[in-house]
Amino acid sequence: MEQPVEQAVETYPEVGEALKIGTVARRLGISASMLRAWEKVGVVRPSRTGSSYRIYTKEDLRILRRAVYLRRSVGLNAPAIVSQLRQEGLLNHRGARASREPPSLGPMLRKLRLERGESLATVARAADVSIGFLSNLERSQTGVSIGAMRKLAQHYGVNILDFFSPAEAKRPLVRASERRILRGGEGVQMELLASGKIIMEPHLFRVAAGAGSGEFYSHEGEEFLFLTRGRLVIQLEDREFRLCAGDSFYFESTIPHRWFNPGKRETVILWINTPPTF
Repeated sequence: MEQPVEQAVETYPEVGEALKIGTVARRLGISASMLRAWEKVGVVRPSRTGSSYRIYTKEDLRILRRAVYLRRSVGLNAPAIVSQLRQEGLLNHRGARASREPPSLGPMLRKLRLERGESLATVARAADVSIGFLSNLERSQTGVSIGAMRKLAQHYGVNILDFFSPAEAKRPLVRASERRILRGGEGVQMELLASGKIIMEPHLFRVAAGAGSGEFYSHEGEEFLFLTRGRLVIQLEDREFRLCAGDSFYFESTIPHRWFNPGKRETVILWINTPPTF
């Protein structure tokens, strides 16, 4: 049975009326540990009291109810839930980890195209995408796969990371809570494990069930993968490799390649490119 209102609800000057994690978990019918896990991937980010207790607002509860529906009725996993909530405009709030989200890809692509004096048709033809798709992408009305993003980067003579923000200063330590997070299309999240002018470019990839790179792509350099969780299929031209947790893989980036998660659960990969041409 739910606690009485006077025990379940408290008032804090910075957020007003708010709920504690136990009360929220009971109202939603999920565990407190799931709430903490969802917090890590950005579904919601509750405020903290001076004693570091999590407190949830009514807006947080509204978003969490939608997340529970997406999990139970639609069958989405956590990264896919975050993507769907963002598309629905529900993560433009205090709890969306805004400080770690990259700026929109669209304005940067439009800026690069206009600086070169090129038409939508010219760039679309070079990247092998439709004019309508490129137009929607520049207006931030659609997502883009890593394969298509790579082709656009090659056309403009930049790396994928250049689309999001200028290079950060090199530093030896990157804490988990400070990682930059990039989106590589539906269900693909990339977390940067190092920054600055570096020789190796390490990422932590989180690939939702059924998600992947899209079409084949290639670039200069070499790549190393280590699967920490889940399964992955990698295709190098006409060769196919199936990887499981604990497997590692090394290949030349100049070989056209594509990849996807064939499993029913999220795949997590330590992925390193060298030189940083991703």
